[in-house]
Amino acid sequence: MDQSQISRYKSLDFYARQVVEGFITGRHKSPFHGFSVEFSDYRQYNPGESTRNIDWHLYGRTDRLYVKQFEEETNLRCQILLDQSSSMLFPLEGHGYIERPNKLTFSAYAAAVLIELLHRQRDAFGLTLFSSTIDEQTPCRSNGVHQQHLLGVLDGLLQPVDKNHRPQRTTSIAPTLHLAAEQLHRRSLVVIFTDAFVKEGEHEELFDALRHMRHNRHEVVIFHTFHRSHELQLDYGSQPHRFIDLESGRELRLHPQQVAEAYRAEMERQQQELQRRAIQYGIDYVPVDVEQGFHQIILPFLLRRSKM
Repeated sequence: MDQSQISRYKSLDFYARQVVEGFITGRHKSPFHGFSVEFSDYRQYNPGESTRNIDWHLYGRTDRLYVKQFEEETNLRCQILLDQSSSMLFPLEGHGYIERPNKLTFSAYAAAVLIELLHRQRDAFGLTLFSSTIDEQTPCRSNGVHQQHLLGVLDGLLQPVDKNHRPQRTTSIAPTLHLAAEQLHRRSLVVIFTDAFVKEGEHEELFDALRHMRHNRHEVVIFHTFHRSHELQLDYGSQPHRFIDLESGRELRLHPQQVAEAYRAEMERQQQELQRRAIQYGIDYVPVDVEQGFHQIILPFLLRRSKM
């Protein structure tokens, strides 16, 4: 993994949009009132409690006792969920190349950038790799040793792939999201990298899992990765092709133009439905067309988040 590609974003920030629960004083809004620096509101003084935060200037104007309340700023806990099913290797020629990445390469580098920013902000971060099940999971920590361990795990995802002996990992997103929603007991930020390829009839299970995340008061960002011209538009020219399912190895020979219109309509419908549900549930939906390259996607996202 090219560290120079990660460090170029170190001057940016990565904030949570909603209130979070952390463990030490930081920069994110907490649901708990404390004695931190940012003023929140007034409330009437209750006899017997400390007079420390009475606003005496306000008392002089109103002849009533009011106590200042503050929004305690706290550290963020961010769990990054990364889909490493075999379909994320598409297109194979982009594996490991950040300028024209495949879906897995984009996800690994983007996760590394977020980890770098979170570590610099003294926030806690964890990583979950999943396919048909949870393949690897770490708790949220904020120290440098943990950061280096996770960068090593991400770097392992970018190792060369033998085209003749590719791993055939299937996808099962919904159970992973349900489990993560239950295991993350605090209000956390959950960042998901996936191409959202699910079996026919399983889309509602995916939407139910995303709704579960939000019900448990986690903030969710989903990076929906795809290759627009090949995966969404089926743009393969006018010649017959042999298509191979990266997850199952099944092969199909067909002429793309014979099915292109129906295929495009269905893929567009699925993407629009995922985006609509994300908006409905209050999820930050980030479409990732890997044809655009890494920097053209991640920089606008970080700039937008820094202004929230």
